[in-house]
Amino acid sequence: MKAIKLLLILFILNSSHAQMLHYPQSIPYSGITSYSSRQQDVFSFPANQAALAGISSTSLGIFAERKFMVSETSIYSFAASMPTSLGNFGFQFNYGGFKNYHENRVGMAYARRLGNKTDMGIQFNYSSYRIPSYPMASVINVEAGLIFHLTEQLNAGLHVYNPIGVKLGKGLSEKLSPVYSFGIGYDAAENFFAGVVLIKQEDAPLNITSLIQYNLGRLFYLKGGYSSAGSQASGGVGLCLKKFRFDIIINYHPQLGVYPGMLLMADVKRTAK
Repeated sequence: MKAIKLLLILFILNSSHAQMLHYPQSIPYSGITSYSSRQQDVFSFPANQAALAGISSTSLGIFAERKFMVSETSIYSFAASMPTSLGNFGFQFNYGGFKNYHENRVGMAYARRLGNKTDMGIQFNYSSYRIPSYPMASVINVEAGLIFHLTEQLNAGLHVYNPIGVKLGKGLSEKLSPVYSFGIGYDAAENFFAGVVLIKQEDAPLNITSLIQYNLGRLFYLKGGYSSAGSQASGGVGLCLKKFRFDIIINYHPQLGVYPGMLLMADVKRTAK
């Protein structure tokens, strides 16, 4: 029964032009906060590296998701940010899959502010794909982003992932698809944010993702998001205790049902700017 469910998941992912297996369903909704000037966190910059320029603390974050309630499709993500006088640096690691198939990605990011109105960032990734008894496939690629501060409350930006469509190793015809996105976010109040991102992957329909996030005194967080790819929705609640924040996230897929995610973040050191 479990094998049948796994085959059904892979069929639905393939037919909906989804991202790779390890791609977290919930992370896009955290990433939309890259277009906020007030509610960014360490998981904002993987969606647009320019957001790293606005993070003012050395932070760590761990994310786990049992995708579609099947252990073989579980994903784990780690992110870290470190602001310096020369610009801000970030590190990202993703793992997804199980012993018979798994994917890894390691990324190093750099971002800085270009005056008061524009931020820019870039990230280099090394990804690998392993199946027992087969040679490992691997690839190095790049992604980059810009964020424009249109007003104190309104931000917009562009992001491109793998623009040249590099192949998954020598002698292989498969390649990572280029992905382009445009996002806009509005800080309606100090504690309320709403954002929308349009994502276009090569040979796939336009995906529209949205997020609303509310925080109460930087103590409780409530968020909800929707993705037009597969008509998937997510919601979450977070609790802050001093320098730590813990979120529980619930995702819903109309064919594959409800499944959970968890997020833990810590501010190690805050830097005055």
